[in-house]
Amino acid sequence: MSRKTWMPILLVLLGIIAALWIRHRMNAAPAVPFAKVRQETLVASLTTNGKVEPFTWAAVHAERPGVIEQVAVHRGQVVRKGEPMVVLGSQEARAEVAEAEAAVAEARAQLETLLHGGTMQAQVDIANEIARTRLELDAAERDAGITKRLAAQQAATGQDAIDAAQRVGRLQAAMAGLEKKRAALVGATDRAAAEAKVREAEAVLEQARIRLDRSVIRAPIAGSVYDLAARQGAFLAAGDPVASVGDLDRLRVRIQVDEPELGRIGVGMPVTVSWDALPGQRWHGTVEKMPTEVSPLGTRQVGIAVATIENPDGKLVPGTNVNVEIVSQTVANGLTIPKEAIRTEGGKSGVFLLREDRVEWRPIQLGASSITRAVVVSGLAEGDQVALRAERALRDGQPVRPLE
Repeated sequence: MSRKTWMPILLVLLGIIAALWIRHRMNAAPAVPFAKVRQETLVASLTTNGKVEPFTWAAVHAERPGVIEQVAVHRGQVVRKGEPMVVLGSQEARAEVAEAEAAVAEARAQLETLLHGGTMQAQVDIANEIARTRLELDAAERDAGITKRLAAQQAATGQDAIDAAQRVGRLQAAMAGLEKKRAALVGATDRAAAEAKVREAEAVLEQARIRLDRSVIRAPIAGSVYDLAARQGAFLAAGDPVASVGDLDRLRVRIQVDEPELGRIGVGMPVTVSWDALPGQRWHGTVEKMPTEVSPLGTRQVGIAVATIENPDGKLVPGTNVNVEIVSQTVANGLTIPKEAIRTEGGKSGVFLLREDRVEWRPIQLGASSITRAVVVSGLAEGDQVALRAERALRDGQPVRPLE
């Protein structure tokens, strides 16, 4: 027989064999793993993630621009309220204070001069003029007296007596004018202007001293230093962050809860926090605040719950991303099954129950659940065997080969 003759025959035989093998595989009972329904205490919990922040805290910012001369604290240091944290360069600020102090001294000296009658030269000039006028007045009064007596004795004319009296009157008027001039050397307007200059200079000095004081950045509250951004020699603009200070003995955790899970948590539920950087260590607390809204977070829709945890050793630091487990319910002596055994048919939950060498669809009512197991409220009994996930889909009444 030639090759052209037997080759088609061989291909037909191989096709028949493959079809028979496929039919056998389809009709053969699939191997399916099963698990027994068992009675146990189940702790229903929700596992998610969160971020740590201090219970009470305050941000520290630069209040004026400057170059950092000294960083007086380190990360994790406990500080008192008002304790220096960072010192900025202060030469310019010190010069401003000195200049303002000199301006205040000058303004006060000018006011003092005015309050004592004006400048010394002005006082000397008016005093000399008053003294000279006084001498002339005294002489005129003597002359007038003599002329009057002479006129009475017919030794002088009446006009001479009148002229002498008029000269006395002119000098008396001049004397009164000089006294007024001396009193008017410092008027109310001049005094008010001088006092205003003193106040203005004092205000400038106060601002300069405030700027100098802001060269030292102090702790706004007592607590531990974290998020220390300041570095010696760096330039800070007004408002730049320097550090944060907070109470790290108690911390808040902002817990990200997926929207479908929000109904499972409540205020007062126990919370356990773990941090990948310190494996094996746990921190404990309770839920204190429920989410007030749901917002997108990447591909998730989450609500932010808040828990308070104790951190007595201070090892858990703010800003870290942590793992969070919320214990929502504890069921004692409940019938439980693996979650992978639960299927949904027609919108109802159920399982495939082992009956001899076949499976039977059994609707069930579920209760609380943990990460891997769920409580069965009704539909199963202790010792029943339920099918776990298998390679092939199952149907009611299908023969199977059970695997423990």
